[in-house]
Amino acid sequence: MQTWLPTYIKQQLFSSNKYDGPKHVMFCFVDHYEPQWKNRDNIYIERERVDRWMVDYPKMAGQFTDADGVHPQHSFFYPEEEYRKEHLDKLSDLCAQGYGEIEIHLHHENDTSENLRSTLTNFADLLHNEHGALSIDPETGKPSYAFIHGNWALDNSHAHGHWCGVNDELIILKETGCYADYTFPSPDTTQPAMVNCIYYAKDDAEKPKSYNKGRPVIKGGTFWGDLMIIQGVLQLNWKNRKFGLIPKIEQSDVRNTLPPTKERVDMWVKQSIHIKNRPDWIFIKVHTHGTQEASMETLLGEPIREMHQHLNEKYNDGENYFLHYVSSREMYNIIKAAEACKKGDPNEYRDFVLAKPSFKKSLH
Repeated sequence: MQTWLPTYIKQQLFSSNKYDGPKHVMFCFVDHYEPQWKNRDNIYIERERVDRWMVDYPKMAGQFTDADGVHPQHSFFYPEEEYRKEHLDKLSDLCAQGYGEIEIHLHHENDTSENLRSTLTNFADLLHNEHGALSIDPETGKPSYAFIHGNWALDNSHAHGHWCGVNDELIILKETGCYADYTFPSPDTTQPAMVNCIYYAKDDAEKPKSYNKGRPVIKGGTFWGDLMIIQGVLQLNWKNRKFGLIPKIEQSDVRNTLPPTKERVDMWVKQSIHIKNRPDWIFIKVHTHGTQEASMETLLGEPIREMHQHLNEKYNDGENYFLHYVSSREMYNIIKAAEACKKGDPNEYRDFVLAKPSFKKSLH
């Protein structure tokens, strides 16, 4: 908490969240999607995990639509080191049906800048060429992707130097086509000092954790530094206290032990993460580890249905709130539209900078 608590306290004392008019709520669900979680040898376990998502997610998500008629969107951040064509074929099918998109996740250790650049470039090309899974940057003509760092250790930020090794990681991400990072909030000291905000970070190629501070994205502003950092809610939860005294920490993490209750949804909306001078467009990003069996019932069963029901009943009334289910790419596009002073319905800007991927459907 020493990393972010001072900024958080300042936010609470000098809140910029006040806005009395109708609000648009962009809801983005990102997934550290790891079929090999605690399983490196059994392909059948991997298949069972992926296949359950292929069957149960459309059943669940098909019951709900937002203000635009869009179903809940799931952004599958797939680990480069766990690539299997058959899994990505299935995920691409699911995305082609309109239920989400695919992005890049990576776990690495003692890496080098040269190897990281090659790894990210090759994986982005593979996802695009084999699966149609990434958008093409209109300026470079190359695949563009969002990123989540394994073990939260973006830009070599782990306190003991584990799980990365590359101090110029933000620069490499930018140069290999990354449009935004979705790693945070984190449960340890990798968390940046900036909290509950969307901001640009500039890399110091000689030092770790260059994203610790940066410049907030602002209405009427422009790109700065190397990478946009899009964070989820991180706050003290005074309604849920340890020993009845100490507030627990809300980290936007959804799993079996942290179900997405109505109270949590209300906290996410109330925190009102937005770009500066645009408080009527709220950006909520929550995360999960979707292939862990213990959490699948939460993510695909009744708890997640109750969450979507609450989102629609309370935050999609067509008067005070308008709900928009967005992928990570669509969230980025709408943020860029807000930065560019665009007005009206955020639904018009889902493809503002980066177009929707094509998603190749498999033959089986």
